[in-house]
Amino acid sequence: MTVNGTATSLTADPRVTLLDAVRERLGLTGTKKGCDRGQCGACTVHVDGRRVVSCLTLLATLDGASVTTIEGLADGDRPHPLQRAFVDQDGLQCGFCTPGQIMSAAAVIAEGRARTDDEIREQMSGNICRCSAYPGILAAIRQARTEMR
Repeated sequence: MTVNGTATSLTADPRVTLLDAVRERLGLTGTKKGCDRGQCGACTVHVDGRRVVSCLTLLATLDGASVTTIEGLADGDRPHPLQRAFVDQDGLQCGFCTPGQIMSAAAVIAEGRARTDDEIREQMSGNICRCSAYPGILAAIRQARTEMR
């Protein structure tokens, strides 16, 4: 598979999840382990351009896949528009859910499903923020949506 643009080969037990592989084997700790049940969205990454919860995605199913984690979203030293927008709009508090929120938001915008505030709220409903930074998250997605067009 390819992870953040780099060809990667891993041998692992068939039960190893993508989340555990990127964190423990590849040292990419930006993707967070939240509920470990696919309910909170903290572990959201992109696989072949689609958002997935990596805690429920088995590594063994990703032969030949392209995986993007939060570390691969930026353009070198230039933050992604969503990363800048989350800072600009104060879309984070503790920061634990932020990588998953940003990865989901990037997919929602790319899918064309961020046209209205209600649509953004619905599409982002699988990502939980325990600090209730939702107003800032919504504002950040609105800001980045205009920059990413």
